[in-house]
Amino acid sequence: MNYKIYSKNKVSHFIDIECSVENIQTDEIELQLPAWRPGRYELQNFAKNIQIFEVFDEKGQKLPTSKITKDRWKVQTNGTRNITAKYNYYANLVNAGSSFVDENILYVNPVNLCIYAEGHINEPCTLELHKAENQKIAGLNNQQKLDNNRVSIAFNDFYHLADSPFIVSSNLKHDFYEVGKIKFNIWFEGNFSRENLGRIRTDFKKFTEEQIKLFGEFPEKEYHFITWILPVPYYHGVEHRSSTMQVLGPDSQDFDGSPPEELYIDLLGLASHELFHTWNICKLRPTELLPYDYTKENYFPTCFVAEGVTTYYGDLMLYRSGVFNQTQYLKELETYYKRHFDHADRASQSLVESSWDLWLDGYSQSIPDRKVSVYHKGAIAAQILDLHIQRVSHKTRSIDNVMQILWKRFGASENGTPLKGYTMQDYKDICEEVAEESLDWYFEKCILGTESLFDLINHYLKDIDLHITRNEENLVQLEILS
Repeated sequence: MNYKIYSKNKVSHFIDIECSVENIQTDEIELQLPAWRPGRYELQNFAKNIQIFEVFDEKGQKLPTSKITKDRWKVQTNGTRNITAKYNYYANLVNAGSSFVDENILYVNPVNLCIYAEGHINEPCTLELHKAENQKIAGLNNQQKLDNNRVSIAFNDFYHLADSPFIVSSNLKHDFYEVGKIKFNIWFEGNFSRENLGRIRTDFKKFTEEQIKLFGEFPEKEYHFITWILPVPYYHGVEHRSSTMQVLGPDSQDFDGSPPEELYIDLLGLASHELFHTWNICKLRPTELLPYDYTKENYFPTCFVAEGVTTYYGDLMLYRSGVFNQTQYLKELETYYKRHFDHADRASQSLVESSWDLWLDGYSQSIPDRKVSVYHKGAIAAQILDLHIQRVSHKTRSIDNVMQILWKRFGASENGTPLKGYTMQDYKDICEEVAEESLDWYFEKCILGTESLFDLINHYLKDIDLHITRNEENLVQLEILS
């Protein structure tokens, strides 16, 4: 499949897409637009943003096309072997998983607006983009210049294309650093001063090196941190196989070290979290998500591993690498203690149940005392596991060993796509292998159970001289034991 993405009328916020499919051997073919995007486990129904959808043969004759589901079209090929779908997509939303176009910028998450042909999803793809001479393209590797205004990018398959967000803009600020032979690009769009890139580059390199040290390798040849700074308060990031897309604000805060530093702390925390996902979910993936089925919900019980463990490690990597001092690290720990114990300690769902129900209400306000956060309770459960393994092994093993074994057994990939997914039982088996004992109690209480973890986390926090208490308003606070 070959794609062209451009905009004939940028002020209208419509993006134009052409998708050509070759070597069709059937009388009909079905075209599918994804109903959701990896990284956010809810149906988003991107097809609602399509205004016009037409399909043509190689002579430019329109082919009979009918919609058979909310985001799927059936095309009568009339004997032709090559077709081109032409359609537009309304892109007037800015977040880390959306698409947007105006006179100044083209921002695309291909999973929003690129269709695929049934039976062709595993075939190589190409993408052609138009850009002015003063514009840069952030986020895409292996750009081949076609002429002064066009570039082409090759992808292994549709999954690769769908997982490759990009920005085309003349305002992009760029820097990079290297760890071994891996190039890590830093891109900023929005109101951002190039003078701050040096500080960011130094801190990013520190936590990148720490994460690579944990896993022993980096699974991509090149990586992109893409950040769009908005004038309004914002915090959102999405992981991808060789990049992360981040949207932060407000731009009234700077990154130069002057207070307040909240925006810079947000940048560091988000970037470390999303980089960890390069291993944990982009490559280490539950069997239920392998491969992704873009047509419907992909239910899985282990998002506490994908997001909870990643949340725990995101801040831990910043602390271990020296980017965060102890005070800042403990502040981040206290944040997710408070978010869980102050708001969801009495929830009726377990981590497994809330993982399954992400597709129901995982990203919206729930009824009282129903769900838990796979991020916050998941991180607390990960810390309990980590401290327990350290205790029973006299600090000779930790959750690091769990992730290393998980990576070794399930992280192997071909063209960036995992070859084998893990199950809940696989994760439990590896945890018990590292602990060298049964962890039935841990999974029954922390993962499958609904009782409070307040006393249990305190039981382990004393090993690192910490303690959580409740004040007179019954709100949680973290204290250092003297």
